[in-house]
Amino acid sequence: MTDRRTVFTPDADQIRRFLDTEMLQLASSIDKMDETTLAAARDMILHAEADGGRVHVTGIGKPGHLAGYIASLLSSTGTPAYVLDGTEAVHGSSGQVKPGDVVIAISNSGETEELKRTVKALQNNEAKLIGLSRTLDSWLARHSDLALAAGVQEEGDTLNKPPRASILAEMVALQTLSVLLQNAKGLTVEQYGRWHPGGSLGKACQEETNGTV
Repeated sequence: MTDRRTVFTPDADQIRRFLDTEMLQLASSIDKMDETTLAAARDMILHAEADGGRVHVTGIGKPGHLAGYIASLLSSTGTPAYVLDGTEAVHGSSGQVKPGDVVIAISNSGETEELKRTVKALQNNEAKLIGLSRTLDSWLARHSDLALAAGVQEEGDTLNKPPRASILAEMVALQTLSVLLQNAKGLTVEQYGRWHPGGSLGKACQEETNGTV
């Protein structure tokens, strides 16, 4: 049997194989998404906010970059959120997290050593943790107050190591959480427009609010 990793394939074939795998893996992850746990995560955040708490999003490596997007998305839809650098959290950055705050921690494996140290530091400071990893059996899931799973079997390429499909699955899970929070807050187009006074989003909201579209 020929190992297909050593066989040259045309660009179009490589692209099609990758995209097909991504689509199937993401669809599978979405099908397994736990709506009850997502609703519980929403409620945890809403309760923390009612008590004056905030939301922080963290991760190590590539999930750390996803944390920046998710924090921005949450903030733009009415849930003030802040990026917590996953490696700096044990060197003083945990000072931005107050007791009762919610931290969303993202990890593909849920086993990353740096993240373990960060989680322990945050919990010692009495933060509530929402862990998002590949499975509910991961270290992160077992040590979180609430665990979300967004797992895939294949990343989409022949190495099956660089996180591609897994990052998409994690992003969609947290985007879904942002929708639940947005709806719970009753966000309107008018309010969204006030938070986006510049650029095409703000213009579109203003036109919709004024009835010009």
